[in-house]
Amino acid sequence: MKNNIMKIKVSMVALIMALMSPLLMQSQDSDFGNWLIYIGNKKLNPKWNIHNEIQYRNYNAIGDLEQLLLRTGLGYTFNESKNNVLLGYGYILSENYIGNSDDKVSVNEHRIFQQFTSKQKIGRVKLNHRYRFEQRFVEDDFKLRFRYFLALNIPFFNRENQNSKYYFSAYNEIFLNTKTAIFDRNRVYAGIGYNINKSIRLEAGYMNQFFETSSRDQFNIITFVTF
Repeated sequence: MKNNIMKIKVSMVALIMALMSPLLMQSQDSDFGNWLIYIGNKKLNPKWNIHNEIQYRNYNAIGDLEQLLLRTGLGYTFNESKNNVLLGYGYILSENYIGNSDDKVSVNEHRIFQQFTSKQKIGRVKLNHRYRFEQRFVEDDFKLRFRYFLALNIPFFNRENQNSKYYFSAYNEIFLNTKTAIFDRNRVYAGIGYNINKSIRLEAGYMNQFFETSSRDQFNIITFVTF
């Protein structure tokens, strides 16, 4: 048992260090940021669930806060666990730099959202579609935004030709506003994950987030917990 736990720890350290190497090579003033993410799902029964999420986003490797995001919601699953509808709330604290200075301004946002997710499986490939509509209260401003998220998950094979605990993960998410500037942003992500057990998995990967006239690179570390 102790040997298995040690193997898991060694594997995860190697995975994280390998994926973090491009980030560690960046200078302190680089635009390469880091997101630490926890995503939890509490099943109340076969139909109802509670979503909970924490994201700690940094401008650099760690320590220069860009955003703190807290999100929760109540969901209902149907169609043999393939589909889920959820009503949620989010609080977002943003620390935005003022121009080219080192000064920051804090921006508070309260967000209500509704989402629908649908799961598919094509051979070994697992697909996940998510449609989310957000009502955003950003200080004294009110905004509406639509998001579409498409993800895939492909398990690796081990020597015995069985699925290993490692898998490849990728997604694309587009954000659209309802006002004049329709395009808000787009996120492209690719990473490697490890299933610790049936309830917990850890994932690390690279994400590029681009806006209308600029883009940013991120290194994401994500923990998924189902309980």
